[in-house]
Amino acid sequence: MKEKKYAGVIVDISHEALDRTFEYKIPNELREVISEGMEVEIPFGAGNKIRSAYVVSISDTSVWPEEKLKSITAIKSKNISLEDKTMELAYWMKHRYGCTLISAMQTVLPVKKKVKALEYKTIYRNVDISSLEELINGANPYRAAARIRLMSYLMEGEYIPYDLAKDKLNVSDSVIKTLEKNKVIRIETTREYRKPAITMKAASKNIVLSDEQVAAIEGMKAKMASDKPGTALLYGITGSGKTTVYIELIEEAIKNGKQAIVLIPEIALTFQMLMNFYERFGERVAVMHSKLSDGEKFDQYEQARNGKIDIVIGPRSALFTPFRNLGIIVIDEEHETSYKSEKMPKYNAREVASHIADRDGALLVLGSATPSLESYYASLEGEYDIFRLTKRNGKAMLPKVHTVDMRRELKEGNKSFFSRKLKELMTERIARGQQIMLFINRRGYAGFVSCRECGYVMKCPHCDVSLSHHKSGQQETMVCHYCGYETPYLKTCPKCGSKYFAGFRAGTEKIEEELKKEYPSIRILRMDRDTTRSKEDYDKILSAFAAKEADVLIGTQMIVKGHDFPGVTLVGVVAADLSLSASDYRASERTFQLITQCAGRAGRGDQPGDVVIQTYRPDDYSIVHASKQDYEAFYEEEILYRSLADYPPVCHMLSLQIMSDNDSQAGEFAKKLADYIRYITSDDYMVNGPARGALTKVNDIYRYVIYIKHDNIDKLISLKDNIEDCGIMDNYKKVSLWYDFDPSGSF
Repeated sequence: MKEKKYAGVIVDISHEALDRTFEYKIPNELREVISEGMEVEIPFGAGNKIRSAYVVSISDTSVWPEEKLKSITAIKSKNISLEDKTMELAYWMKHRYGCTLISAMQTVLPVKKKVKALEYKTIYRNVDISSLEELINGANPYRAAARIRLMSYLMEGEYIPYDLAKDKLNVSDSVIKTLEKNKVIRIETTREYRKPAITMKAASKNIVLSDEQVAAIEGMKAKMASDKPGTALLYGITGSGKTTVYIELIEEAIKNGKQAIVLIPEIALTFQMLMNFYERFGERVAVMHSKLSDGEKFDQYEQARNGKIDIVIGPRSALFTPFRNLGIIVIDEEHETSYKSEKMPKYNAREVASHIADRDGALLVLGSATPSLESYYASLEGEYDIFRLTKRNGKAMLPKVHTVDMRRELKEGNKSFFSRKLKELMTERIARGQQIMLFINRRGYAGFVSCRECGYVMKCPHCDVSLSHHKSGQQETMVCHYCGYETPYLKTCPKCGSKYFAGFRAGTEKIEEELKKEYPSIRILRMDRDTTRSKEDYDKILSAFAAKEADVLIGTQMIVKGHDFPGVTLVGVVAADLSLSASDYRASERTFQLITQCAGRAGRGDQPGDVVIQTYRPDDYSIVHASKQDYEAFYEEEILYRSLADYPPVCHMLSLQIMSDNDSQAGEFAKKLADYIRYITSDDYMVNGPARGALTKVNDIYRYVIYIKHDNIDKLISLKDNIEDCGIMDNYKKVSLWYDFDPSGSF
């Protein structure tokens, strides 16, 4: 066991300090009790001022001469503060996800740097009118003109804004300070908070709760009132009023003096969700997301710390809002993969939210029309309480779904992106003045090749995921990114012999271009990464479509998540099966979720809706069940496949992701690591790989991956700890190793 001689510390938890640690000696009397994550006191700087610091590493060696190091003064013991909670969470994430403590701290602090606070100054008259009049009459009009202007203004009114006095009356700071010093005036300063602009208008609604909503609300209120509220899964079909349930629960939390965090998967949803909450809770609602300015982020963070707000809404990072008395966390569209971080630490917001909720005694609510298999599996296992909403609000009905076989369309001469059925319904809706949404399902595209004649996709015979197309010089191959299986690339379909065996390459711009050719006079909005570069772009596009300033909204998956547009009566899914062909064991689940969510956008108002699903694989179970909005039937088939293949949630999986700018070193280390894992693990561990990554090289960095499966997540965490401690990376300084538990996609 290493002797605890030296500690790396971060001074305070101020945001600028995160990029650097300082090394200190650990006194003999503290070596038995000190540990990573503890708050300590240290002498800091030239004056050796005693400062608070947090221990991020402990070692028996130092890179500095011992005589140059100062010693830790003491371990602090006091009541838990917000800073302590932040540190505890960072340390938990370090252990759970295998990252450095500094990267965990950079994650849990949503604001990375301090920004100068906005202050609003007001100048008040501090003497009576007669005294002020005497001062004006006694002043030299030539030498004290500015002073006279200000005092004359204050004869008419009791106060004036500081900036107005400077800009409009042309009074300098020195003149104002002199009058303040002489107690003629007083200056009061108030803290002003920057707030993101909100331009969408929320229509006031008279909401009548359904019996199912009432039952869900009452059931979850009872959980909130208990000592250990735990987790509730709110499984409600699209349009069933999940947001209303969230609002009622949050109102209950606020009545009890507690705060709420609401996570949504996309910034695009922030504005619409914000309006629903703003209508009920007003100024006590704030928003936190990556496109805010540094000043806006800092002020939202400070308002939460100071108890100025009760509710924060935003994507994944909003989870780390520093509330003092958290009562409820809501994760809307909890199935979304955007809740999983793709950089270290590769955390899942559901897992972190569960840890925070357990620690703070808060209720965690997971809401979805298409729950993740993990959440539904946990509810069936009794880990979560499940509440169901099976009917749409009011008179709205689920839309009629038409599944179109694009293989037949091709055989019958239609080479357009749009099937004849979709064209027929679009023409009808345009004539009626109703709105249309067109969704291009591009998620998961990873070089796969499929047949346009029969729909066949080449799959790995060992892993049941699609093979990915690789090209190196003149050599083309099909590769599995789970086990490394490789086979020569084929240019004709091995099933039917068709020459239509290639990648599908359609994007939103191409769809928009084709649509304009078909309907030259219609108004089109496009929503994708190119059209939503700033925080205002989401708001503008959604506001314009909600105001019926466009007939058609074209977009990727960001348009299908949670939006409520009563004027939309037709939704077209242009390429429903693209995500089915991803080299990923979750491909069927993703496809089912996307199509079901997309179909849920139609017919949410008084008019009935239609959905057209265009696919080359109409018989695939994910598409069949999505067309019927039948989650339970899909789950039964998918969980059987997961059980047979030992994939999550039945089994857990650890992805070891190896990266280096030196291909031979990365490959050598990957093989050595895989051999070591096989040597130290028993037969109940399943080890696949090493294999090259789905993207073999990114920015000149070569990538390899090893997958390990076990039904006990703690066993995989212990294996991660073993790898960290064994020193296997000591001779591979240019190689990076990342850990990803239950990965959301192939690496």
